[in-house]
Amino acid sequence: MDAKTGFFYLFSVVLLYAAFRVISARNPVHAVLHLMLAFSQAAGLWLMLKAEFLAIALVLVYLGAVMVLFLFVVMMLDVDIEQVRQGFWRHFPLAASIGVLIALEMAAVLMGGFRGIEEPKAAVLDAAAGQGATLSNAKALGQLMYTKYLYPVEIAAVILLVAMIAAIALTLRKRKDSKAINPALQVHVRAADRLQLVKLEATRAAPEPVAEEKQA
Repeated sequence: MDAKTGFFYLFSVVLLYAAFRVISARNPVHAVLHLMLAFSQAAGLWLMLKAEFLAIALVLVYLGAVMVLFLFVVMMLDVDIEQVRQGFWRHFPLAASIGVLIALEMAAVLMGGFRGIEEPKAAVLDAAAGQGATLSNAKALGQLMYTKYLYPVEIAAVILLVAMIAAIALTLRKRKDSKAINPALQVHVRAADRLQLVKLEATRAAPEPVAEEKQA
């Protein structure tokens, strides 16, 4: 067994263990951490398949953004674990059936779908040398994105920028139910504005007791 096969089995075993712990961990924080481990192992498998762009996208997008957001949300929310796990056994048959169906479909694809397929190669024409040069798929994809598909990429970037600005604007709107305090107003507060002295008499006569009504 060569080193490539050894790394494949290593990444696969860790990926399967992390995926199992995602659905079996009682603590949601531990489940998110195991999901991050599973994504990292999947990125290693993509690198071994010479799909560098997919591996980099998996690390940057999911591990660097989505999973960190999930982790912060899970840690900030007060999740009642007992209440969440109350309906586990009630939905288990349906979930198990779907899981078995997906496993059978993946087995059918893996056993008969990739036979006789050669290793993909990205070949482009070197304009300077006039000869064919083999490049990685990440570099070939980058050349296609910023040459042939330049305008669609720019349009997608503008749409994402508008969505980001809209999300920030909606978040920073002044809410009526917000209890936030303006620090500038606190700095300019005077004691006379916060404290009001009221003059009261030193002694005051006690009120007369109310006579109880006679029972009939």
